[in-house]
Amino acid sequence: MVVRWRRQSGLMVVRWRRQGDLMVVRWRRQSGVMVVRLIQEACLLPRLLQGPHLLPRQLHPAHLLPRLLQESHLLPRLLQEPHLLPRQLQPAHLLPRLLQKSSSKSAHQVQHAQATEAMAEPAYTVPAFRQRSPDDVEEYQRVTSNVGKGLASIQEELHRMRVATKTQVENIAIKREVQEMMHKVPMRTETNTPPDFLVALRSHTVWEKTPVKLFCTVGGHPRPIVKWYKGGKPVDPLSVPGKYKIESKYGVHSLIISRCVVSDTAEYSAVATNSHGSVTSKATVIVKRAGGAYESCQLFGQVPYLTKIHPSKLEITLLDKFGVSFGTEGGSIRLACTMVVVPDLPNVPPLAEWYRDDKLLKPGKLVEIKVGGGSASLNLPHLAKDDEGLYTLRMWTKDGTAEHSAYLFVKDAVPSVAGAPGAPISVKAFDINSDYVLVAWKPPNLTKEAPITGYFVDKRESGSTTWSQCNDSPVKVCKYPVHGLSAGHAYHFRVRAVNSAGMSRASRESDKVTALDPAERERLQVIQLDGKHEVVIKADDVEGVPSAPGQVVATRNTKSSVFVQWDPPKHANKLMGYYIDASVIGSKEWSPCNHKPYKHTRFVVHGLTPGETYVFRVQAVNVYGLSEESQESSPISVEPAIATPGAPHGITMLSCDGASITIAWKSPKHRGGSKITAYYVDKRDADSLTWQEVNTAPTQTRTYKVDGLTEGTFYEFKVQAGNLAGVGVPSAPSLPLKCEAWTAPEPGPAYDLAASEVRGDSLVLLWKAPVYIGASAITGYIVEMAKKGHSYHPQNEVPVTHRYLRVTGLEEGAVYTFKVKAVNAEGVGKASEPSEPVVARALPGTQEIQLGVDEDTGDIFLSLEACEISETSKFVWSKNYKEITDCPRVTVETKGKLSKLIFVNPDVNDLGAFSVIVTDTDGVSASHTLTEDALNTLLELSYNIRHPIVPLKHHLNYEVLEKGHVRFWLQCLKLSSAATYRFIVNDKEVTSSESNKISHDVKTGVIQMVMDHFTKLNEGTYTVQVHDGRAKNQSSLVLVGNVFKTVYKEAEFQRSEHIRKQGPHFAEYLSYKVDDDCTVLLVCKVANVKKETAFHWFKDDEEIVLETPPNVMSGTVALPITMFSRKDQGHYKAKLSDDKGKDTSVFDISGQVFDDIINDIAHIAGSSASELVLQCTPEGIRLQCYMKYYTEEIRTAWLHKDTKISSSEKMRIAGTAEMAWMQIRDPTEKEKGHYSIQIMDATKSYTRTFDLSGQAYTDAYEEYLRLKAAAFAEKNRGRVVGGLPDVVTIMELKTLSLTCTVWGDPSPEVTWFKNEQEVVSTEHAKITFEANKYSSLTINNVTPEDSGKYSINVRNKYGGEFVEITVSVYKQGETPPEPKLGGRQATPVPLSSKAPTPAQTPTPAQTP
Repeated sequence: MVVRWRRQSGLMVVRWRRQGDLMVVRWRRQSGVMVVRLIQEACLLPRLLQGPHLLPRQLHPAHLLPRLLQESHLLPRLLQEPHLLPRQLQPAHLLPRLLQKSSSKSAHQVQHAQATEAMAEPAYTVPAFRQRSPDDVEEYQRVTSNVGKGLASIQEELHRMRVATKTQVENIAIKREVQEMMHKVPMRTETNTPPDFLVALRSHTVWEKTPVKLFCTVGGHPRPIVKWYKGGKPVDPLSVPGKYKIESKYGVHSLIISRCVVSDTAEYSAVATNSHGSVTSKATVIVKRAGGAYESCQLFGQVPYLTKIHPSKLEITLLDKFGVSFGTEGGSIRLACTMVVVPDLPNVPPLAEWYRDDKLLKPGKLVEIKVGGGSASLNLPHLAKDDEGLYTLRMWTKDGTAEHSAYLFVKDAVPSVAGAPGAPISVKAFDINSDYVLVAWKPPNLTKEAPITGYFVDKRESGSTTWSQCNDSPVKVCKYPVHGLSAGHAYHFRVRAVNSAGMSRASRESDKVTALDPAERERLQVIQLDGKHEVVIKADDVEGVPSAPGQVVATRNTKSSVFVQWDPPKHANKLMGYYIDASVIGSKEWSPCNHKPYKHTRFVVHGLTPGETYVFRVQAVNVYGLSEESQESSPISVEPAIATPGAPHGITMLSCDGASITIAWKSPKHRGGSKITAYYVDKRDADSLTWQEVNTAPTQTRTYKVDGLTEGTFYEFKVQAGNLAGVGVPSAPSLPLKCEAWTAPEPGPAYDLAASEVRGDSLVLLWKAPVYIGASAITGYIVEMAKKGHSYHPQNEVPVTHRYLRVTGLEEGAVYTFKVKAVNAEGVGKASEPSEPVVARALPGTQEIQLGVDEDTGDIFLSLEACEISETSKFVWSKNYKEITDCPRVTVETKGKLSKLIFVNPDVNDLGAFSVIVTDTDGVSASHTLTEDALNTLLELSYNIRHPIVPLKHHLNYEVLEKGHVRFWLQCLKLSSAATYRFIVNDKEVTSSESNKISHDVKTGVIQMVMDHFTKLNEGTYTVQVHDGRAKNQSSLVLVGNVFKTVYKEAEFQRSEHIRKQGPHFAEYLSYKVDDDCTVLLVCKVANVKKETAFHWFKDDEEIVLETPPNVMSGTVALPITMFSRKDQGHYKAKLSDDKGKDTSVFDISGQVFDDIINDIAHIAGSSASELVLQCTPEGIRLQCYMKYYTEEIRTAWLHKDTKISSSEKMRIAGTAEMAWMQIRDPTEKEKGHYSIQIMDATKSYTRTFDLSGQAYTDAYEEYLRLKAAAFAEKNRGRVVGGLPDVVTIMELKTLSLTCTVWGDPSPEVTWFKNEQEVVSTEHAKITFEANKYSSLTINNVTPEDSGKYSINVRNKYGGEFVEITVSVYKQGETPPEPKLGGRQATPVPLSSKAPTPAQTPTPAQTP
């Protein structure tokens, strides 16, 4: 559509071309008179009526209706679809214009003369009507027959409205006359008077469930306050919401009781009070119950009939309405509208009717309808594709009907088998007979699935849940005769589709069908399928699938929908409807737009991605299946259709100087998909009905200064917005604004409040400075915020000097409004008008501004990718929320949804907050603060990009390899195959050779040089220079002085190591490890050995010879050191040698190494340590801790009550290889308490404890005393110290002397025995005991009879000892007998033992 107009000297020419249709309008405006000449094809009238918002302001239907009514050939078109008439064509909007034309004959004559003059211009030829098809002719005749009736209806309505308007005008005139009289008659000064009831309350008797109104008129000055009471108690309307309503207007006070009940019977009183007194008026209300007697009175006569209120008497306004909805097969969905009902009577619910595709829905198990509680809802609990369609809610109201419609889309459920088709639709039964029915259905839509190969029909009897399959093989058409029914039985049917992938879900079952013979039968035709099945169809249904639909045209609709229309197929063949598919350009995948055949040739596709480009295709559907796809439509981007903008709103006064008023307004909520380029302002006196244009030339700003006003007069203003499509509807008139000069010292209101960067918890509020600044300059602003349902409160305690504020701490999803107050030296000014309500929620897909550097150019930029955009959208960049216009420091590049703000020469002057707003969207915006640190980082990166270098991952470094080779290398992050490089040593380039091998690897980016023989001559500076395209880099390494010596030493070591490893050598030198049994092992690994290789261990140069020689062929040799302690410190050496060479490994166990070994032993010992064990001894009480191995070098600590114990005579600390112990000598009460031992290794301590207190101490102490006493007795008992042999051999006649030393304290008693018989001292056997120390038995002249077993018993009060001696006497000349080997047997004797008797053998005493 192309619209062109020229407006010069009152002449405007409009050319309107839209898809071949031409309409030319010429008019001339003189003295407020407009003459219209309309030349139009009849086919344009529906577009004119359906889209009046597309017309310019002067071509609006409200201006053209009188002319249109005179065109008789246009009237049928006007009456053809009256429900499509726009709001602007309703008589209520046209009546003031018609009355204005009829109010003055002279004006009418002038207008008529001017119209005649305008019509005198060269006439245009009216194009002939297009040829009508037979269907159009029939429709035209039907409409023409109703022209008279329709015209009469319009005339009747115009007459009614003319009378109503006349009455309204008369009332205004009377009011104006009263006001003039009031100005002329001076007002009487009221005097203070007490309250008085001018009209008192009146008693009422009413029926139950009817309302009653009590009212009274009260006088008095000051105006009295009236309170209502029931039975002496105040009436509180909030206590019973909806029950009571209290009103007070112009001195008339009323109490309304809705739906009275018997309990409302009471005495009601109204108490009027002012400062001069109070007065009371009372009345009684009696509520009677219909059909019965009231408690306190008798009803006489018959109860009158109460007229039922019909729902059509209610006034209903729909509020929140359901929109386009999307459901899934098998799920559920709820469509609902909220509404306001006046009056809201519980016993009179509104009448709501729900329609699907113009078919009335009835409540049932598949449809749930609810009305009440301020809403009407439709619930579909079991969705199927049959439920898809246009749903309409129609409410019967006082003025006719209030209705709303929206489309419900139901997509296929996920199939049980991937690739299976969707379920069939609309299963119905036809030709019902007593033994068979004809079942028909509609095929599902297919996009990605394989073609349908057939269908299976199932049946079940009503009341049963078992389904049985009717056909054995798939039927290919969408009809099937089901035989074998039982007469009089009811059945349900369902259908399943089959393709190569599998079976679909079952369709929704059909309605109940009873098998009965019909009264009449339609003539049918029978067709054989596969020779088995019969399909009954009508004679004209045998033509096959329909042909493909014709041309598909897609046009814009909204930002998420597209209007698609197409030509019907040439061969419809009993068409069931159409399936529409959509595909995103470039995806090559089609998605179904509807899942139920659509009957019309136009369809609105919803749920599309804004800004995406789609193509569409259509398939026709009949009983035989789907047609071929139509040709694809032309690609179309999903954008809103261009229309005239909506009405501006929020007109407010910004300043007034007594002769002019500056006003501002808010832009329309709907911009019509095009940028608003013009605003037109009209004005009128508040007492006038005539509007006057203020600006003939459009203004692009939303403020305007209206000049030429009269001071003291009230004015009203209205504003219209215009865009590419034309001028939209005017705004509602503003409140009357008085033209009176502002003289307040405070500033006027700020205006143009806008929310930007709306997120879930924050937003940025922007505004413009007041036009009226007051007596001094504006110094700041205060922002106030109000959450929905709450009052306003300030957001900043200190006024901000700029005109923006970031508001944080919002609640996501909550609705907020804002006000701004300007501040100057005189105070706080007037608050601005509230902003538009803002929901604290980010747009779906919202992205933030990204800060980066262009990898190719090095430019620093800020970028934003918009989540949505329209054709007219622009990216508006700002710094510190001031729009950036022609700034040489930045440039803006925009491509599609991405916009970049590029800095030319960024420096500290570019620091600040940068923001961007995308116009003609739902608020796409973002911001980013550029800091100095971020800028410095980006500048460095930008420099590197603009001055490219080969990036290095590792700079030049060295590595000493085995054999003493030295490798110099560096690594680049990336390196191309075209890269070049060179090594420079001491300012001389080195090339690759046998001794200096130079190479590189493109994949890893490594460049290296390996020097085979590194000598002292190689000291100096090494440099690598790399070139890769435009990029270059170099890295240097200085090997001089100590650094060079380190490298040289390492190279020499590696060279010698290489030589060493040519013979037997240590692969791993000596090291140690500690086994679990705390044995220390010196371990080494050997290599390049053979059986003849010798291995020797040395300690301090002394060879260690092991019982088992080391096995070098195992590769590992170990020297075990058991019971490791300080004595094992030393210099250990291992030597390896054979004919190939030799090698030595040395290990010094001393210092830190020794400490480390002890710590490792301590770790194992501490882990294995037992809890402390108590052991009593004669010396005292001993606490012992057993472990795998203990040596005094292990760090241990004994503690008593957390106090460390040092070894002393009282507390002796020692140990053995198996345990550590502490001896408490001569324990006392002080030694009671908690004892513990800590075994410490290098990192951890192990604690074991014992509580020596209570019974444990008592038992231990008693045992200690017992052992001490036993030890004392053992020490002081009688005993033989020495001198007696075990065996004595003597020749007869010799003298035998058995002498021994005895000891005891007190001195012991000594007794000699022979053969267990006590020996009595005689001359032959003399016993002596000298000095209580020496005892002897002397036998003179021994004879063989003196042979035997002699013994001595030494004893005192503590015990004694029994010693035996064997004596053998032999004769002269005999060989002395061999003495028996064995030691002297000394047996201790206890205290109670006595000298043995001849019949007893002494028993040894047991040592405790």
